[in-house]
This record gives sequence, C-alpha cells and structure tokens, in this order.
Amino acid sequence: MPFVVWVGVIFLLQGLASVYPCPRVLYPWGYAVKSVVCAGLFLWLKPWRVYPVLKLSNVPLALLVGVIVAVVWIVPETPWLGRTAPNVQAFYHRWCIMMPGTFPNYYNPDFFPALPYGHLSLAFSPSEAGWGLTIMKLVGSAGVIAVIEEFFFRGFFYRWLRNAKFWRISLTSFDMHAFWVVVAVFGLEHDRWLAGMFAGVAYGWLTIRTGDVWAAALSHALTNLLLAVYVIGSGQYGFW
Repeated sequence: MPFVVWVGVIFLLQGLASVYPCPRVLYPWGYAVKSVVCAGLFLWLKPWRVYPVLKLSNVPLALLVGVIVAVVWIVPETPWLGRTAPNVQAFYHRWCIMMPGTFPNYYNPDFFPALPYGHLSLAFSPSEAGWGLTIMKLVGSAGVIAVIEEFFFRGFFYRWLRNAKFWRISLTSFDMHAFWVVVAVFGLEHDRWLAGMFAGVAYGWLTIRTGDVWAAALSHALTNLLLAVYVIGSGQYGFW
C-alpha cells in the first residue's frame, strides 16, 4: 500500500501537469507530504512483523552493495566523464536514460552539467525550495522510498510472481523468471533504466544471498543517501 500511494502521487502530478501547469512549489511540497504519508502508512501497517530482523552480519555486504550501486548510478553523468569521454557520456544520455534515442530534457552537451534555465528539478534546490524541503527530499529518498521499494519489490513482488501465497516462498529461493521480471520492472520504474536494472540485480542478489529484506533496504537507503549528498554538493539536480 505505501508503494501504491507513492506511485499514485507521481501519476496524479503528471496528470495534473498535462492539463494545467502546476506551480513549481507543488513538487517539493508534494514530495515532502507523500514522504510523510507513506512513512506513516509503513509504520501503521508494520510489514516488518513477518520478516527477520536485520542481521548485523549482513550490514557490511549491504553497505558495500549500496556504495557500488551509487557509483554506477553517478559516474556516467559526472562532469569528469564529460570532459574525458564526451561521446561516451552523450551515448549514455541518449540510449540509457528514458526515452532511448533522445536526450533527456536536463541534458545539453553544450553546457552540461548545468541545467537548462528554469528546469523543474531546480524546484528542489535550496535556493528555490529552501533547505527544509531540500532536506525532506533527501530524507524521503533515502529513508522512505528506498525502504518501501525493497519491501515491495524484493519482499512481495518477487515472491508473488511465483505464488499468490507469496509468504510461503523463502526469500533465499531463486527463480530466474521472477528475478528478471522484477529487475526489468524496477529498472523501467526509473528514468535511468540501465542503472535501475543494475540496482535491481544488486538488491535482488543481496536479498537472496542473505534472506534479509532489511539488508536490501539498508543498501538501497545508502545508495539514495549518497546520490542525494552528491546532488546537493555538486548541484546536479537533474538526478532529482
């Protein structure tokens, strides 16, 4: 339910924007509100009651996977790669980010990593939204949606694809068809579909390896935290 609400708000804002231009302030405020609401739903429904508690022995591996995914997510879009291999970076933006074959609206090789003037992602920057809403974006990204997605994709969806009574399927049980379906859906949920699929493989492998959905949630949270810190520190709000 928290995941459905989260995605529902995204579709609602997209629908509103297609009919009438939404005030820019609606986006950071909308993100903050849905973060609070979805965190509240998660705490109310308590899905962790039917999962093992995070094992401390799984923490180092979870942190390592989280760092690796963050590096894979960030490096292709760094100014450094743009200077050293501009054609590689241009290829990545054209083919590995939605929609394949076109550049995303935040990428212009002539002045990247600067965003086009007035780009919507800048609505989350401290200069426009204020530090409070920017920090809420960081907290929602790392502390809310990362956890919700792992309980949905790795805890529920992966096992539900195999059996409607998904709770009977062990988290450590591997099924190739279900695994790659989840990887594909998880990747396509993100505009950076290739990096998203890599993340789906990493978090999925971690869950099966450890049998610990909390390990995947911790790993995902660290990835999102590192990405958020990079965004705020570098000013590359195109990630948001």
